Amino acid sequence: MKWRKMADHVQGLAQLEILCKQLYETTDTAVRHQAEKALVEFTNSTDCLSKCQLLLERGSSSYSQLLAATCLSKLVSRTGNPLPLEQRIDIRNYVLNYLATRPKLAAFVTQALIQLYARITKLGWFDCQKDDYVFRNVIADVTRFLQQDSVEHCIIGVTILSQLTNEINQADTTHPLTKHRKIASSFRDSSLFDIFTLSCNLLKQASGKNLNLNDESQHGLLMQLLKLSYNCLNYDFIGTSTDESSDDLCTVQIPTSWRSAFLDSSTLQLFFNLYHSIPPSLSPLVLSCLVQIASVRRSLFNNAERAKFLSHLVDGVKRILANPQCLPDPNNYHEFCRLLARLKSNYQLGELVKVENYPEVIRLIANFTVTSLQHWEFAPNSVHYLLSLWQRLAASVPYVKATEPHLLETYTPEVTKAYITSRLESVHVILRDGLEDPLDDAGLVQQQLDQLSTIGRCEYEKTCALLVQLFDQAAQSYQELLQSTNASPADATVQEGRLTWLVYIIGAVIGGRVSFASTDEQDAMDGELVCRVLQLMNLTDSRLAQAGNERLELAMLSFFEQFRKIYIGDQVQKSSKLYRRLSDVLGLNDETMVLSVFIGKIITNLKYWGQCEPITSKTLQLLNDLSLGYSSVRKLVKLTAVQFMLNNHTSEHFSFLGVNNQSNLSDMRCRTTFYTALGRLLMVDLGEDEDQFEQFMLPLTAAFETVAQMLSTNTFNEQEAKRTLVGLVRDLRGIAFAFNAKTSFMMLFDWIYPAYMPILQRAIELWYHDPACTTPVLKLMAELVHNRSQRLQFDVSSPNGILLFRETSKMITTYGNRILTLGEVPKDQVYGVKLKGVSVCFAMLKAVLSGNYVNFGVFRLYGDDALDNALQTFIKLLLSIPHSDLLDYPKLSQSFYSLLEVLTQDHMNFFASLEPHVAVYILSSISEGLTALDTMVCTGCCSSLDHIVTYLFKQLTRSTKKRPASMATDDRFLHIMRQHPEMIQQMLSTVLNIIIFEDCRNQWSMSRPLLGLILLNEKVQYFADLRNSIVNSQPPEKQQAMHLCFENLMEGIERNLLTKNRDRFTQNLSVFRREVNDSMKNSTYGVNSNDMMS
Repeated sequence: MKWRKMADHVQGLAQLEILCKQLYETTDTAVRHQAEKALVEFTNSTDCLSKCQLLLERGSSSYSQLLAATCLSKLVSRTGNPLPLEQRIDIRNYVLNYLATRPKLAAFVTQALIQLYARITKLGWFDCQKDDYVFRNVIADVTRFLQQDSVEHCIIGVTILSQLTNEINQADTTHPLTKHRKIASSFRDSSLFDIFTLSCNLLKQASGKNLNLNDESQHGLLMQLLKLSYNCLNYDFIGTSTDESSDDLCTVQIPTSWRSAFLDSSTLQLFFNLYHSIPPSLSPLVLSCLVQIASVRRSLFNNAERAKFLSHLVDGVKRILANPQCLPDPNNYHEFCRLLARLKSNYQLGELVKVENYPEVIRLIANFTVTSLQHWEFAPNSVHYLLSLWQRLAASVPYVKATEPHLLETYTPEVTKAYITSRLESVHVILRDGLEDPLDDAGLVQQQLDQLSTIGRCEYEKTCALLVQLFDQAAQSYQELLQSTNASPADATVQEGRLTWLVYIIGAVIGGRVSFASTDEQDAMDGELVCRVLQLMNLTDSRLAQAGNERLELAMLSFFEQFRKIYIGDQVQKSSKLYRRLSDVLGLNDETMVLSVFIGKIITNLKYWGQCEPITSKTLQLLNDLSLGYSSVRKLVKLTAVQFMLNNHTSEHFSFLGVNNQSNLSDMRCRTTFYTALGRLLMVDLGEDEDQFEQFMLPLTAAFETVAQMLSTNTFNEQEAKRTLVGLVRDLRGIAFAFNAKTSFMMLFDWIYPAYMPILQRAIELWYHDPACTTPVLKLMAELVHNRSQRLQFDVSSPNGILLFRETSKMITTYGNRILTLGEVPKDQVYGVKLKGVSVCFAMLKAVLSGNYVNFGVFRLYGDDALDNALQTFIKLLLSIPHSDLLDYPKLSQSFYSLLEVLTQDHMNFFASLEPHVAVYILSSISEGLTALDTMVCTGCCSSLDHIVTYLFKQLTRSTKKRPASMATDDRFLHIMRQHPEMIQQMLSTVLNIIIFEDCRNQWSMSRPLLGLILLNEKVQYFADLRNSIVNSQPPEKQQAMHLCFENLMEGIERNLLTKNRDRFTQNLSVFRREVNDSMKNSTYGVNSNDMMS
């Protein structure tokens, strides 16, 4: 039915309007659900298109217009059965006319219609009608709105451009990334600069007129213009901004053809002038644009141009600092802090100091920073940017070569002092007013301390003197309060809060030593600070029986971690002045004595804070880190406290090992860390001493016997059994991870197999539906079968490798078959309940298949179905997972694709015998994985594809020769490929596209399957067709060069897949990619067809 043809009747229109009202207005969830269901059916109906037009023409409510717009968006976006070109052109024209004739629609309807226009334009960007790219005349479409007299029309026109730029910039998961980048690059080259120029010109016109910004529509127009400018400047010019969280590391990759706009200072001046002339509600948008302009890539300018641009930028910043009326607005303040941070992230200190007004500007920035830090309660999330600026400035001081003074020795200590004193002063106010304590946000505190560690090391003498003075004051007040009989508890809490901040800060500045060349004097200063913290620790530890402060303990652990990194370990100079100071004050003469302090603190924490998860996990992490050092672990083992831990690791001494019914099963994760560290400590002197090993394992043996006893009776406390087992398997996984030598690991293996393996199997049978129980068991098994450091080497007469595989197969089969009986799992629970366990099973199967301690040929030879069972379970589990989930969950995709790599490498006969639908599913998953953002997944896919293509090529080569009849059984896979040639063709096209048009990060991996794909597709002429289509897509004057690139690619390549031939092809491919990129860079497809895309 034609779009313009109206239906003869409007039956059902009223019903649709009622449903829309129910969907958007009702508070009754059941009614809304019914309406939603009915409207989904309407969207999928065959006459949806004509009904949508009726709704737009005759609908009496805004909701029905919204429904029509969103339905049309879905129709034009669908990948299967897309709408014909004529129909999409009609919809586009209809939407433009509809907006032009109804400028005062409800805002959300206008928005939905503009979104529809943007979606049609993006998806049809490469569609041609009579040699005309019909969807590209965007500016012409919009000009008719801008030429109208009414502000409403102008707003619609600007919003269309803004929304379109945003739409084209955003990748969408339903279409391939390669297609998105192709559209985005073409839009960038053909339209984006014109749109940006238009937005700047309109802003100049607006700033030239005396706009009445109290008028809502004029205010709205200016806001849309600023949004448009921002969207242009925030465009992903070269396809690198996949992660928006890294916004402050980015450089704006402005194309070379935009140079004129940035060499002309009037563009920069325009935004600074706007900032001063418009109300604070709009100025954050102006500052956002300035942040982007300040981040323009350095290579856009030569040195003189960059200096001039920076000078204008710094002048603009100075003007804002000199007139700070708008900065009290939190949004303005935040964006201005971001602008300041960009000054140093994009320019060098040597360039900044040469700016004419630098001394005045650095003074103003320092004053602004100090004031901001003193008002700690105002916009705390913006402080990060200011500290980032000073961190970068301080880090640059040793490298600056300019003769002009940088003055940082004057201003950096002021910033350090302001940060430290403001944090201390905040403690009293937070307690008095019951405010949220920033110390509870560990991530934020750590981020700020990392920045302060560099800032504080600049003029370190001043930092240390300040810290010593403040610490002595706080510690003395604290001691006096503890000794006083009538002191208020609130006063003690204030001093504890102040000391907490100081301990954190001392840890941070000691950790900052790594960034600077340190002197003996500075090491002695570190010694002064360390002595004070250790003295405070002795005081607080002596009081733990009565009371303790969790935040102060966490600060101590942070301090110990920094101290360990800098002064404990194989690389540290033991003659350091720090140790001399520790010896004088505390009698700690060497590293061994300092390590005994560490271990003493660790044992104290585990004794008194066993029920406090944050402290326990951080304490155990510290123990784990200490156990990693080659020399420190040998010193640790000699300590009596460590021997005590190795001989008494029970809940009696370490409460966190207890089976506490109140806490969750997942709270036991820290036990794995504990036993990893103990395992490393045990291994130092274990050797072949089985008695010592048995002695160490006694508590775990007792726990296994307890679980075995429980499971052997019909009536047992299920929760207690689960908790005991989960704790036990977490402990064992820690030991198994630590035992990476053959001798020790074989002791563990003989201990657990065969005696306790049935208990693990029984747990999987009983509790398969409870991931809190099964995941730790599966992870233990995955660790046991992992041949790390070749630790799994059985004697030639031992069947243990095969027996271990049988147990693995049994566990995978038991878990797999049972988890599939759960049926449909809600989407929000599917990972936790099912996919996490499946992912561990895949990892387990991969580890055992690639462990190199099992000869898999014996299973079929002796009629053992263990291998078949495991592989068939893998297939069943795989088929129960939608393709989208395979790539949506990173751990699942990594374990699946690495398993697939092993299967295609060593078990291709199994692969070749799969049912057609299974083979097609796996090939599709490889095809999708080739374009994954995760390089590990992409590389695994390339490797799997290489094995498959090599196998196919060999089979085809054999089929042309005479061969025995018995080999004909392998032909099923060949038959599937002949039925679905498009799969191999699609993969050839994908790999070539990635290599030619994208930032290919793993070129070597991509090259390996590519030769096989080309050879397979040569026989059916597909490669020649694909090559011709790529050549023809180039401008006429470049086609010959592209054709020559393809000729050179295959030059000297024989029609086989021998290693020598593959290596030659890989070398050719490197040259091919470089030549293709050079050719496309110089293309006249717009001067910068591929500007900076190589």
